[in-house]
Amino acid sequence: MTPDPDSPGLWAETAPPAPEAPPLDRDAVADIAVVGAGYTGLAAALTAAEAGARVTVLEAERIGAGGSGRNVGLVNAGLWLMPEEMERRLARRGADRALAQMLADAPAAVWDMVARHGIECEARPAGTLHCAADAAGLSALDARARQWQARGATVELLDGAATRARTGSEAFRAALFDPRAGTIQPLAYARGLARAAIGAGAAVHVGSPVQTARRDGGDWVLTTPGGTLRAPRVIWAGNAYGQGPAADPARALATLPYFSFATDPLPADLRADILPGGEGAWDTAKILTSFRLDAAGRFIIGSVGQLGAPDMATHRAWAERRMARLYPQLAGQELKHGWWGRIGTTPDALPRLWQPGEGAFGYLGFNGRGIGPGTVLGQCLARAALGTGDLLHLDAPAPDPLRSARNLLYRGGAALWHLAIRRP
Repeated sequence: MTPDPDSPGLWAETAPPAPEAPPLDRDAVADIAVVGAGYTGLAAALTAAEAGARVTVLEAERIGAGGSGRNVGLVNAGLWLMPEEMERRLARRGADRALAQMLADAPAAVWDMVARHGIECEARPAGTLHCAADAAGLSALDARARQWQARGATVELLDGAATRARTGSEAFRAALFDPRAGTIQPLAYARGLARAAIGAGAAVHVGSPVQTARRDGGDWVLTTPGGTLRAPRVIWAGNAYGQGPAADPARALATLPYFSFATDPLPADLRADILPGGEGAWDTAKILTSFRLDAAGRFIIGSVGQLGAPDMATHRAWAERRMARLYPQLAGQELKHGWWGRIGTTPDALPRLWQPGEGAFGYLGFNGRGIGPGTVLGQCLARAALGTGDLLHLDAPAPDPLRSARNLLYRGGAALWHLAIRRP
């Protein structure tokens, strides 16, 4: 197995087909231009089109070609930060509590999108399990549980016995169960958003990279290889995969590589005790492990790292050992699928607001929480473009002097860690 760096792996094989979205081949006009066909851009396009705006989406490659089609598929609330720390950092930047609440409610927005538009994406709002790998992890989960509960969230800290029952694994001391959350087939969700946006009247063009963006009077003019798009408002939604005029803000992000491997569908007797409630899960280790089942019963395991030529064998061998440690009944199961993507990270773990000029804006830097935040922040961008809402107060992207070092550390450190952990 040699993963194609341009492929979303398993997700491309099991997602419904993408809607027709031919490249832009003419000069066009719109009320709102959206650059990027991932969760943020497509949620923005759908929201604006439903409000009656003429919307055109330009995508350099394919629908969901970036992080939206490559992730694990965990739909989580909030950010990686503890709730108290997230609120403190947002407050220092002038953001009000409404943003923190928006992020907390992000899974509900995803489930609503799926239900209202009939998106076939294996949506399972069965919750997630954040599992304590050690005593430090248990302490952190206890603090996280108390902070979420103080804000009205119905999360529950499970003891060891309950965790073993919910995960089917002996590997963890406790787990934080979040009933707001769940799992989806991530590429299918992106394709479903695109189909819904087109159904609402938006035009979506793949294979249409934006080469230049310039102001002309009160409009922006975006050039692509096949034509131009003129619009008074532009939503930039490329995140870590930004290209053309958005490449510089994307380069302000350090990129955390993350891989996943998956088995073929497991026999019913093997999967019966694995996450029987259907939750998605990950642990508290510094270099974490994520694990879940898809709708067909494939076991999917992931961690930090890149599946390039120097790293592939190391990460695959680690995944085999780790899978067997979590679930001894899976020892020897072949990992048939492998893929990886880039997570855009910021030094303070908060998103950024990029405003290259009047009427143009976008959010980037979701720090591993692209599905929920990407959806609600895309809706927020649409409301700002429509003039029915305000942009959220967040820092602008700025050069990170340690970006190259962080990128090297993330990739190299993960490979060394997985190489060093020889035991299951």
